[in-house]
Amino acid sequence: MRKALSKIYTALIFIFLYAPIVVMMVFSFNDSKLRGKWVGFTTNWYVELFQNPEIIAAVRTTLIVGVVSTIIATAIGTVSAIGISELRGRKRSVILNINYLPVLNPDIITAISLMGLYGFLKMELGYTTMILSHIMFCIPYVVLSVLPAVETMDKNIVEAALDLGATPSYAIRKVVLPNIKNAIFSGALISFTLSIDDFAISYFTSGNGVSNLSMTIYSMARRGINPSINALSTIIFVAVFVFLFLSNRKAIFGKGETNTFMPQ
Repeated sequence: MRKALSKIYTALIFIFLYAPIVVMMVFSFNDSKLRGKWVGFTTNWYVELFQNPEIIAAVRTTLIVGVVSTIIATAIGTVSAIGISELRGRKRSVILNINYLPVLNPDIITAISLMGLYGFLKMELGYTTMILSHIMFCIPYVVLSVLPAVETMDKNIVEAALDLGATPSYAIRKVVLPNIKNAIFSGALISFTLSIDDFAISYFTSGNGVSNLSMTIYSMARRGINPSINALSTIIFVAVFVFLFLSNRKAIFGKGETNTFMPQ
């Protein structure tokens, strides 16, 4: 009985989480702009999606900002995590607490603070300020993702590499980074996801003519959501699902691989 209840409870959680997504995907094929009534099947919204310059421009901006900020934030966050792992005592606590601030702060506070900073520095709002803002709020998440991997890594292999004549930079590139690559990849995925999902910070730090996907959807919401957004969301969801499926499939089959050495 208890086992059956746990299965029902788990099923209800998944239904609660994914039912809205399923509804959105179904209505992306609805031959009507009405969101609560099924009229008929059509793929016109997918055709219109690729013919809508506003949505295409927003997707392009989102991807450019997301990719650039993810690469830079991942690089800075990884180096920072390696450096923090070597600190001890009060210095380490202070730096970690500072790193937690952007994570704990509400986005609206961070957004207004950044807008005020750019105004104080007399920087024109646009692509540059949006990318800088995304890099800023993504770095702490990369640090939080990479630091545990660095902490749990066997320090003896680094010391062995240094004893064998490797320079510190060579040891980091050839020993440390390969051992924490999964954590780096996780941090990069988190950064990219946060960048695509962000609205508040992008809204306050972007200039005229610069609008990412979340800002475009927000502006559409006030005059009615275009069903093409349902089509775009469906494409994004399917792409992410396929990516996760292939990644997990590779991980599962990779575990079964064994190295065999033929005798000479």
